[in-house]
Amino acid sequence: MFWQQLVNGLTLGSTYSLVALGYTLIMGVLDIVNMAHGEIFMFGAFTGLILASHFHVNIFVAMLGAALVGSLLGIILERVALRPLRRRAVSHLAPLISTIGVSIFLESVALKVFGPESQAFPQTLAGKIYTIGPMQISLVQVVILAVAFGLMLILRFWLARTKIGKALRATAESTETAGILGVNTNLIIVLTVSLASGLGAIAGVLVGLTFNAVEPTMGMSMGLKGLAVLILGGMGNITGAMFGGLILGVAEVFSVAYGASSYRDAVAFGMIILILFVRPQGLFGAKDQTGGR
Repeated sequence: MFWQQLVNGLTLGSTYSLVALGYTLIMGVLDIVNMAHGEIFMFGAFTGLILASHFHVNIFVAMLGAALVGSLLGIILERVALRPLRRRAVSHLAPLISTIGVSIFLESVALKVFGPESQAFPQTLAGKIYTIGPMQISLVQVVILAVAFGLMLILRFWLARTKIGKALRATAESTETAGILGVNTNLIIVLTVSLASGLGAIAGVLVGLTFNAVEPTMGMSMGLKGLAVLILGGMGNITGAMFGGLILGVAEVFSVAYGASSYRDAVAFGMIILILFVRPQGLFGAKDQTGGR
């Protein structure tokens, strides 16, 4: 029972980690919370659903299509809602309000285009179960874990070892200093928002596979989970986002398995509150800085 629930928790938590990574990348570079991230996540889920159900592509092609749509929405978001505010001396609340407006607009568009009903993915991966010792793991879970952990490892390597990744980290430390050193900070910011949105869109497909349900209002609840992971792991901390998502997913699944499903969110968020009382900067946040990148 324990090991089975652990696998279920890691599967759910890995999707939370991908959502939180999108928040973390934008927080690290722009020092804002992108409240439209949940709705971009939702559009990614619907893109994957349409590609899989209407065009009958395999799930990996559907994820690629979702990532492209999410990245495009991220570029539009940066160009329309964020860049004009960066060029003006505005309050830090202005970008937050701007992204809230975008999130409301995207959810309204989704309700109009896709309708309010929940929709399910085609059952192409369903029914295949593998037994490993005391655990049973489905093919859907294998795909989710492989994609999520693979993307997290690739992102970690890309940020640490590539020239663009180092430029992104330099921009996150100081936009002005990075510009003086020759980094095209505007391009890096666009790339960051696009990458974060693409990861969120892929997470949307994975969550759709996990619950076999996609709906226009799913972005808000998942966005709140991503924000919780962002705070739990440490604001702007990549490692914190990865492990924070896994911790939250495991906590939710165990609270359902050994308690009641109605207390699922209460247990998970209560745990986060307790951790923040003990360590306000988050599990992986440094006391003297926000990031720890």
